[in-house]
Amino acid sequence: MRILANDGISPSGKAKLEANGFEVVTETIPQENLTSGINEGGFVGILVRSATQVRKEHMDACPNLKLIGRGGVGMDNIDVQYGRDKGLHVINTPAASSQSVAELAVASLFSMARFTYDANRKMPATGKEEFKVLKKSYSKGTELRGKTLGVIGFGGIGQTLAKYAIGLGMNVKYVTKGERPSTILELDIAGQSVKVTVERTSMEDLLATSDYISLHVPKQADGSAVIGQTQIEMMKPGVGLINTSRGGSIDEDALIAALDSGHVKAAALDVFVGEPAPREDVLSHAKIISTPHIGGSTVEAQDRIGVELADQIIALLK
Repeated sequence: MRILANDGISPSGKAKLEANGFEVVTETIPQENLTSGINEGGFVGILVRSATQVRKEHMDACPNLKLIGRGGVGMDNIDVQYGRDKGLHVINTPAASSQSVAELAVASLFSMARFTYDANRKMPATGKEEFKVLKKSYSKGTELRGKTLGVIGFGGIGQTLAKYAIGLGMNVKYVTKGERPSTILELDIAGQSVKVTVERTSMEDLLATSDYISLHVPKQADGSAVIGQTQIEMMKPGVGLINTSRGGSIDEDALIAALDSGHVKAAALDVFVGEPAPREDVLSHAKIISTPHIGGSTVEAQDRIGVELADQIIALLK
């Protein structure tokens, strides 16, 4: 059976599939040729990340397709329910990249607290001539200890981020779907297990009291942003925002306006509207830390994703 890993797969995942009788092809088929490529290649499964979309028309036109796999969490580039209604296996790896995405968010917290994102831009250009000026401008950094982190979306990534924040001495609040009023997090510290209970709160309270807010949810069902002008106006002045979830979860126009006014001190974006061609004014903004959707792109996460996909494919198709 042939599997098309259109956005790649880790060597360990590929090896595991091949050891179980699958042929894995990693040559990318362009989006516009995806249907013909699947059919002509005789593929029974396709694996994607965020670059390739698998929509209804592909499913309808590819009768031999049995499985669609998403390496990572979000599945908005796949018509999931339609595929499952047709009897296709539609799978993902929701836990495999949690650690890596959370660590990128932690890096953003430190960068916003100490202005390193801006210093890294200005020091090479003017540091020799304006060292004292820059030192003074960056002398009002703050510690993370004692600050409040609001986490919107408390799945695997949100919980992993919360563990890091608790380890830093931050207070954590969260909002999430479902009914659970609190969550018990188990932290592994120096070989010891420590359990900490984190309380769920309302969106209104989270927005009004958090020093930093990190998003781990997609856009709303109607396509609107989770954080727009109304929500930003409810936040504390000087708040820092992080989005490692999906482009559009934060309204980019509202964000730029809030950054320009100083109401939001800085933002860290790993995801953007219009990927892979984000807006230039977002990328060039002095108060935005930009990374090219690399939250789950670590060696360790990619290895876990590949192996987890392989395990699911073997279980479902063998």
